[in-house]
Amino acid sequence: MQAERVLAGLDPEQRAVAEAVQGPVCVLAGAGTGKTRAITHRIAYATLTGVVAPQRVLAVTFTTRAAGELRARLRQLGAPGVQARTFHAAALRQLSYFWPRVVGGEPPKIIESKIGLVADAARACRLAFGRTELRDIAGEIEWAKVTQHRPEDYAGAVATASRKMPADVVDVARVYAMYEQLRRERNLLDFEGMLELTAAVLTEHREVAAQVREQYRHFVVDEFQDVNPLQKLLLDTWLGDRDDLCVVGDPNQTIYSFTGASPSYLLDFTREHPDAKVVKLVRDYRSSPQVVRLANGVIGLARGEAARRHRLELVAQRPDGPDPVFSEYDDEIAEADDVARRARKLVEEGVPARRIAVLFRINAQSETFESALAAAGVPYVLRGAERFFERPEVREAVIRLRGAARAGADAETDGTGLIATVRHVLSGAGFSDRPPEGSGAVRSRWESLAALAQLAEDIAADDPRAGLPEFVAELEERAAAQHAPPLEGVTLASLHAAKGLEWDAVFLVGLVEGTLPIIYAETPEQVEEERRLLYVGITRAREHLSLSWALSRSPGGSRRRRPSRFLDGLTPGTMTPTPARADRAKRRPAKGPQPCRVCERPLTAPIERKLGRCEDCPAELNEELLLALKDWRGRVAADQKIPAYVVFTDATLQAIAERTPETLAELAGIPGVGKVKLDRYAEDVLSLCNGDRPA
Repeated sequence: MQAERVLAGLDPEQRAVAEAVQGPVCVLAGAGTGKTRAITHRIAYATLTGVVAPQRVLAVTFTTRAAGELRARLRQLGAPGVQARTFHAAALRQLSYFWPRVVGGEPPKIIESKIGLVADAARACRLAFGRTELRDIAGEIEWAKVTQHRPEDYAGAVATASRKMPADVVDVARVYAMYEQLRRERNLLDFEGMLELTAAVLTEHREVAAQVREQYRHFVVDEFQDVNPLQKLLLDTWLGDRDDLCVVGDPNQTIYSFTGASPSYLLDFTREHPDAKVVKLVRDYRSSPQVVRLANGVIGLARGEAARRHRLELVAQRPDGPDPVFSEYDDEIAEADDVARRARKLVEEGVPARRIAVLFRINAQSETFESALAAAGVPYVLRGAERFFERPEVREAVIRLRGAARAGADAETDGTGLIATVRHVLSGAGFSDRPPEGSGAVRSRWESLAALAQLAEDIAADDPRAGLPEFVAELEERAAAQHAPPLEGVTLASLHAAKGLEWDAVFLVGLVEGTLPIIYAETPEQVEEERRLLYVGITRAREHLSLSWALSRSPGGSRRRRPSRFLDGLTPGTMTPTPARADRAKRRPAKGPQPCRVCERPLTAPIERKLGRCEDCPAELNEELLLALKDWRGRVAADQKIPAYVVFTDATLQAIAERTPETLAELAGIPGVGKVKLDRYAEDVLSLCNGDRPA
C-alpha cells in the first residue's frame, strides 16, 4: 500500500508526526532532525489515506525556496495537488481572486521595496536621510506594521520594545505617517498591507471566508517560531473556529524577533490548544557528535524560564568527526588569511568548495574574507548577490532546454541519457567539459552553465528514469522559488542568511564581544537571541567546524577584544593563540595601524591598506606599468585556468603601480603580496617594474 510505504524509513518520532494526520499538532523540531521529511510525509500520508484531499491542504512557509522544496518532495511522495506557499503568496492569490467581487475598481499595485516611497515621504516631511538610514526606516515601518502599531502609537511601542532607532523617533513616526498617506494616494500596497487587507476581506465578507475555509481545511505552518502578529492574525482568519492545524518550529532557532517575529505562538501553542499533540524531534542526522555536543553546550547555557522549559537536547546520529577548532588571532587580517588557507586545504583534500561556508554576524565583515580567499586562490560565492535564474546565460539555457524538451530531444530514459542530453543542449550556449581559459565574465558564465549540468547529474542520481521534460519542470519550479543549484565556491554569508542551509565545513568568524552578541543587544532577551544566532551557525556544519576571533581589528592594533561570552567554558582549556606566519612580519607594521604614506592617517579600510594610502590622497600612478601588469595577469590567469583576481586583485596591482618596487623586500611590503605570491610571481612583477618584459 502506497500510504504505508510513505511511513517506511521514518524514525519513531517522525512517524508519530506523520501519523498525527488531524490537528492540532505541535512539532518541536531541532536542527538537522528531519522536520521537512516529517511534515511532508505527514501531508502525503493524510492525503493517501483519504483523511483530506490534496487540494484542501495549505502548507505555509516563509520563503519561496522552502515552498518549492515542499512541493517537490510532495510530488515525489505522490501528493502533487497540495498547495505550498508563503504567507504573502497565499494572501496575494486570494486577494487578487476576490478583489473584483468585494472591492472592485483598479486593484492596488504591489510594491516589493519600500525604500523609494520612504524617500518620497521623508522629502515631503522635509527630512534628509542617506540610503542606509532610509533602509533602516523602511525596516522600522515594516516592524510597526507587522506588530500592528499605527504611526500615532509608534513612539510608545518603540520604547516598550527597547528598539534602537536609526533616527529621531518623532521623525520616524512622521515619515511613517506620510508613507501611509502617499501609499493610499498612489493606490499602492506593501506586503504587510496585503496580509492585513486579506484578513479584513475575510472578516468583513462571510461568503468569502466560507469559500476560503471550504477550499482549505488542513493547515501546516513551518518555522512557526518566526510568525509575527500580522501573520498570526491572517492564519487565525483562515482557520476560523477550526483547529486542524500542524505547526513546526524550533525555539532554539528564534532569531528574527527584531523584525516582529514572536516565538510565543510556538511556545504557547498548547495553551491555545490544550488538546494538541506535541512531538519532539531531537535525533540530529546532519551534524557529527562533536558538533552536536558544542551546539548543546551553547544553547544549554541559555537563560530564562521559557528557554529551560522548551529546550531541545539534540542526539547525534552520525559517526564521529573531528573536534571543533577554536582559534585566536592578533587581528582580522590574520584571521581571514588563516581561514582562507584552511579552506584551500579542505578543497585540496577533496571537500568541494560549494560545501564550505564562512559565516559572520554582519555583512561588513565579508570584505576581508573575500580578499583573503581571492589571494589564496579559493573561489567564493556571496549569498544574496545576483539571483541565479535572472542571469542572462541561465535564462538562455533554460529556453534552449525547454525547446529541446518540446522537440523530444531525449529518447533515452536512463540517467546517463539525461546527463548527456543536458550537456549537449548547454554546449550550444557555450558550455564545455573544461573551464574556459579566460576569467571574469567568461568564467562566471561557464560556472552558471556548469551548475545546471551538475543539477542534471544530481537529478539523474535521484531518479534514473528522469528525462529532459522532468528536468525542465524541475528548473521551472526552482526558478519560481529562486532555489538555485549550488555554484562551485565557498559561501560567504551572514548568520541570518545561513538559516535553513548546511555545509560539510563551516567557519564561524569574528566571534568577539560587541559583534556576537552585537553591541546594541542590551536587554536579556536581545542577548539570548544572539546566543541562538551562534547556535544556528554551529548547527549548519555537518563535520568540520571552526570558531575564531581576532583580538584587534587592524594589524598592530591594541589587542583589547575578548572572545564572545557565549564561548565561556566551552573552549579547550589548553588553547593557545594561533601564531602569525613568518611571512606576515614582512608585510605588517609592528605597532599601530598602518599609516597613510601621504597624510599618515591610520588606515583601517582593506582597500586603503592595500594601497598604503587614503583613497582620496594623491598618488603617482605609473599607468603604463599598471596596463602592463594587467596584461601580464590576464596571460597568467589564462595559462593557469584561474580567475584573474586570484593572481592579484586590481587594488594590489594599483598599489604595485604606485610604489614601483625594485626589490623583493619592497614587493613583500605591499599588502596582498604574501609568500605564496612572492614564490610564484615575484620575478615577473619585478621585471615589469624594472621596465623589462618577463620571460
